[in-house]
Amino acid sequence: MCVCVCDEKPELHVVSFSGGKDSTAMVCGMKDRGMKIDLILYCDTGLEFPAMYEHIKQVERYVGIPITRLKAEKPFEYWFLEHEPKRKNPELQGLKGYSWAGCKNRWCTKELKTNVIYRYLSDLSKKFNVIHYIGIAVDEQDRVRDKKYPLVDWGMTEADCLKYCYDKGFNFGGLYEIFHRVSCWCCPLQSLEELRQLRKHFPELWQQLQEWQLKTWRKFRADFSVQELEIRFQLEEEWEQKGLPTSGHNKEFRAELKRRLNK
Repeated sequence: MCVCVCDEKPELHVVSFSGGKDSTAMVCGMKDRGMKIDLILYCDTGLEFPAMYEHIKQVERYVGIPITRLKAEKPFEYWFLEHEPKRKNPELQGLKGYSWAGCKNRWCTKELKTNVIYRYLSDLSKKFNVIHYIGIAVDEQDRVRDKKYPLVDWGMTEADCLKYCYDKGFNFGGLYEIFHRVSCWCCPLQSLEELRQLRKHFPELWQQLQEWQLKTWRKFRADFSVQELEIRFQLEEEWEQKGLPTSGHNKEFRAELKRRLNK
């Protein structure tokens, strides 16, 4: 009689950490509850707000586990300006770079985060049974798939996560007092108000956006290039100084903006 003895792969508990409020609440909550953490993965896109890097060090000190930093082999500017993807639209043939991301083409998440992390996890899974933890709050549980989601198990909303982080002494350099989300600062999917705040509080980053816009073929947003946004925000400031309404619903404001944009 032949008995087959199969060695089971040891478990490896891996936490994906973005640096935002949800993943911060997750990893610190796991630490507080005595849950097993073998590895914490942080994927650096190179597009984080400067304050986030100090925050990551603070979290590292709190949990007492070194955070493994991953980075794509090719930087954002390569994919944005130089990459030559296969184009389905013949009108885009010959244009270099993905240009600005959009709702239907979030290439930056794929190339700078998802692919990097899953390649790393794929290598780990050859030796380990990887238990993967992801920081999705209960109010986004429609995104839950087949991983581990501690925040959902704990019933924590995004608001709960932010309060928890503040209570622990994490203030994210004040970023959440300015922005709803603190992921990549150059994201075109930000609201107009967040872009106003970016321009106001981080003029050097706003200047970088304008420089990138001049080098690419697609508008930053469907309705505005970065330069056109600059014209709009300047006009808003002028009208606010005069006490005039700057709402997009104001016919006079819209007419003046259209004139300045030569539309």
